[in-house]
Amino acid sequence: MKKYLLNAETVEKKLQRLALELVENNLGAESLILVGIEENGVVLAKNIRQRIQKNSRIPTELLTLRLNKKKPEAVTLSREMDFTGKVIVLIDDVTNSGQTLLYALKPFLDYHPARIQTLVLVERTHTLFPITPDYRGISLATTLQDHIYVEVDGDKVTGAYLA
Repeated sequence: MKKYLLNAETVEKKLQRLALELVENNLGAESLILVGIEENGVVLAKNIRQRIQKNSRIPTELLTLRLNKKKPEAVTLSREMDFTGKVIVLIDDVTNSGQTLLYALKPFLDYHPARIQTLVLVERTHTLFPITPDYRGISLATTLQDHIYVEVDGDKVTGAYLA
């Protein structure tokens, strides 16, 4: 039996709040580049983008970032571009150790972005790397043995549960 932390209705509210926070904190930005980390981070990024477009006039671009989460040596983006002066938002479903978000920064280190922010649906508070998300749907303390899974159905986030 799954112990749900977030059901579909709660996820919708969290995504709306996260999108509004992004808009509020980036009012002067020319645009936002949302970078979803495959797999579930991409679904979250699409949902966040829809809400930003509905609630603001800040132009958004959506990129996909691909890496092996167990051994994140090669990090690739769906499209190369000059990130100098841009506001980048890295989006993933869960922070476990912080390793994924840390390695996801690699493609941007050759540029001088105006700002890099991180957004996750679920933050676990016992990271092994010095990474703390700027935006989080929910934050909780777990043991290293606990696992958090985010469920998606197509382009919709349906819940998050603890196993």
